[in-house]
Amino acid sequence: MDKSMLLRNISKLVQVREPGLKCVKGTEMRELPCIDNAWLLLEDGRIKDFGPMATCPETTGEILDVTGRMVFPCWVDSHTHLVFAGSRETEFADRIGGLTYEEIAAKGGGILNSARRLQETQEEVLLENAYARLLEVRDFGTGAIEIKSGYGLTVESELKMLRVIRQLDRMTDMTIKATFLGAHAFPVIYRENREAYLHQIIHEMLPRIAAEGLADYIDVFCEKKFFQVDEAIRIMEAGLQYGLKAKIHTNQFYSIGGIQAAIRCGAVSVDHLEIVTEADMAALLHSDTIPTLLPSAPFFLNDHYPPARRMMDMGLPVALATDYNPGTTPSGRMSFVLSLACIKLKMTPEEAINAATINGAYALELSDQLGSITRGKIANVFITKPIPSIAYLPYAFGSDLVEKVILRGNC
Repeated sequence: MDKSMLLRNISKLVQVREPGLKCVKGTEMRELPCIDNAWLLLEDGRIKDFGPMATCPETTGEILDVTGRMVFPCWVDSHTHLVFAGSRETEFADRIGGLTYEEIAAKGGGILNSARRLQETQEEVLLENAYARLLEVRDFGTGAIEIKSGYGLTVESELKMLRVIRQLDRMTDMTIKATFLGAHAFPVIYRENREAYLHQIIHEMLPRIAAEGLADYIDVFCEKKFFQVDEAIRIMEAGLQYGLKAKIHTNQFYSIGGIQAAIRCGAVSVDHLEIVTEADMAALLHSDTIPTLLPSAPFFLNDHYPPARRMMDMGLPVALATDYNPGTTPSGRMSFVLSLACIKLKMTPEEAINAATINGAYALELSDQLGSITRGKIANVFITKPIPSIAYLPYAFGSDLVEKVILRGNC
């Protein structure tokens, strides 16, 4: 028997779109199509139909009366580091004491700190802890997520991280994309021999990852004190040979040409972009690469925020993601990211919701499956508690306003 679920008396059905939309750009991001007093029919894990209550059909399936509540497509969090071995609150205290992110990294903290812990942690423990985090972000309304490796920095530990991510994908109804980020930092033993570590990434890690089908994307931390532009290009091109498109960290602290290099290599997204020049934005305007902004990272680091308003005014699309990680963004709450986008990036609530749904789906090449209320898409939606308006979601930044999450048609 077909499994169906009918949501009735929805006060506002949010992000209603026709099929075929990939992402929204520039002034289009101001528009957020909705239906007031609506119904939504889910069938066999897909969105079957919807409309105003005057046209609500009969059904023999499950019926949910959601009077006074809104229904949104689930968030698509396109940039996280959800698998890690331990927290880094001591570095939080160091930053309060005046040390910068780069100074902490130089003395063995930061990514290298996480790498040491992860190398010592059993796969089963990593999986158990990551699964708990995944359930937490699901309850925040996230229905699809990208998770990176990058805290392994050895062949076996990078493989261990990616295997955990693949196991997580089998354990939930969430859609999970895995990204190989072996080029997150140079291990201490390779600091004086960068070429040897590049060789290990390209000729040892990548072939094994590809053979086991452990990754969907490849990533590089392209920054002055991490991987240089020419190194990033070599890694992105190597990834492409194994069918892995790039999702690159760049322009977090400096503009050194990482955006242009990523575009040349066909990157799906360029992420962070706290420091962006007019030339950087112009290059993006003539590409299919989407800027993905992570405002909770500069919030936590007390650093520059990316110029989202300027990007959108130029006609660019913008995606939002959490950057959930133990060092610079220890939170996977997408609603707080929306609040920061409105408060610090000067985005409207409608722009922020578009950035966290349909544009987040584009950043994971999932626009045809997720990110909007569209007939035929995967039935990933969340029901809010009673709220007076869409703007209340980012406005009430400290409140948990998600009442129920439905993934693939299942509560």
